[in-house]
Formats: sequence, structure tokens, C-alpha cells
Amino acid sequence: MTVLVVGSVAIDSVETPFGRADRVVGGSATFFASAACHLTPVQLVGVIGEDYPVERLAPLADHGVDLSGLERAPGESFHWRGRYRHDLNQAETLETRLGVFSHFRPKIPPAFRRAPFVFLANIDPRLQLEVLAQVEAPRLVACDTMNFWIESRRGDLISLLGRVDLITLNDGEARQLTERSNLVHAARWILERGPRYVIIKKGENGAFMFTRDSTFFAPAYPLETIFDPTGAGDSFAGGFMGYLARTGDLSDANLRRAVIVGSAMGSFAVERFSNERLLALTPDDLERRVGAFRELVAVEGGAALWRQAPTLARAAGGTPRPETQPDAERR
Repeated sequence: MTVLVVGSVAIDSVETPFGRADRVVGGSATFFASAACHLTPVQLVGVIGEDYPVERLAPLADHGVDLSGLERAPGESFHWRGRYRHDLNQAETLETRLGVFSHFRPKIPPAFRRAPFVFLANIDPRLQLEVLAQVEAPRLVACDTMNFWIESRRGDLISLLGRVDLITLNDGEARQLTERSNLVHAARWILERGPRYVIIKKGENGAFMFTRDSTFFAPAYPLETIFDPTGAGDSFAGGFMGYLARTGDLSDANLRRAVIVGSAMGSFAVERFSNERLLALTPDDLERRVGAFRELVAVEGGAALWRQAPTLARAAGGTPRPETQPDAERR
């Protein structure tokens, strides 16, 4: 099944402790598409200026991304320049030039309007609502946001929550939006306003998925080499939505699997600057990384492990609590 993504297509200049890259491909829709295209066909809607190096988007087209919804407008493209210091969870914005993106009004081509999966990347929530007015009965609508929109368009964002099935945001944004310090309370606050699923990303500390009935946590993959965390969250979303579209399965178990695939995509994104690593990804690479995630969280033993708790406590020099002791020991 197809995924429609609406968001920014930008030019990034990034500096990290491990190097720098000037005027490379960036933007939320670009990173999302770079991840999702390995799993399902992607339709992209965005805007670029006259200065954009369009030839650098050719690999996306080669991977099956339909760029016919990408508008080219007179003026300068969206350009973000940022720097990461040793805390790679925090980007320092050095310069933002919105260019033609400041006048972006998404126009969904007729051929894109029946996409069963829709991802509203990080843009003004008023524009996200405009997109929803143009699509026709998607199976799943997900959105992203950021602190700027939470502060400046809070009312519109809350209205959007009533129209989407899922929202992704980081832990700081979740606390800012809900004014709750506890992430479980924050997720519950969001769920009460419409979405069926809330994914709260914690960067190098993994991601939570909350539903009304369950909570799931996926750790971040332990990497030895990280070049550039830009776009990791959008790549996560691309892997997550791409997997759901590929399988067509919205069960709780499959949503959990999608979180793992999304986490794997996010881990690949940071291994090189821009979307270079995502474009070089092979099916075997993804399969191995997802398998490594499975090993990372696997615990064998199940109920038997719990039954061993008294023995483990004695081995550690402790005393089992009475309620965990075998009946014979209690007597």
C-alpha cells in the first residue's frame, strides 16, 4: 500500500563533533521518504526553490518515490544550518531561511488523494489540517510536530489531534504540549484528545508507544559510530509507517513490530550525513538490524524465570519475600 508524506524538502548544513556537511539534502519529508521507500511506494508533497539541486533527489525516484507532488516555486529553497555538540540529542540552530517554504500551501495531486496511509510531517498544524481536507478516507493518519508549533499554534494543534490516528513527538514536546512532567500522564492526556496511538521518542534512550490499553518500549540501537542525528525521528516515522503500509496490518502486535522497524531505520540514518546511509540501505542490512533489535530485548525463560526468583535472591545473599517462597518453605 502507498504512503503519502507532506512536509519539508530542504537544504541542510550540519556540523557535528565528527565532521561537517554543507548544503546537503535534508527536510522532514525527504528523510521520511528515504526510509519508507525501502518498504512501500511513497508519494511526496513539498516545495523547493529555484536553487535546489534536483538531481540529488534522483535516488529517491529510483527507489520508487513519486515526486510529482513536489512543487518548484520562484525563490530560495528552505535552508537550515545547525550544529551538534557532544549532546547529540540537542541541535543548535545557527540559521534558518524558510524561503519558498514560508508560503507553502500543500496541493495534493488527485492521484495521491486516495493514499491509505498519510504522514503529516513537521509543518504548521493549519497546513496539516488543510491536507486532511484533501485526502479521501485514509486507513491511518499520523502526524509529527515540534516545540515551535506547540507554542505558537497550540489551539490548531489540539484541533488536529481530534483528526489523526497517531502522533509522534519527542519527550520534551510531549511535556510542553500536555504540561505534564510524567510521560505516562502526558500520553494519556493526548489519547483523551483523539489519537489512538502516541509515540514518544527519547532519542538515544529509545521510544515509547502508548495506546489506550497498552504500553510498549523499544530501546535505541547501541551504535559505535554516529555522524549526524539530523532526520533520525523522521526516518523512524518512515520505517514505522512504511512497515504498516507494507503489511496492511494495524493489530497491536504489528504496531509493535513497526516500532522496531522504525527504530532500525532511525539507527541507520545517523550513521552518515544527510540521507546517504538510508539510500545505500539493502534488504539484508535492514533484516540484520531488525534481528539485532530482537536479540537486544530478548529474555528467555518466561514464567520459569519468575519461578526462579527465590533461588536468585538466595544466590545474591538476600531473603525471598514470603509471598515468593514455595509452599514447602512457608510451612
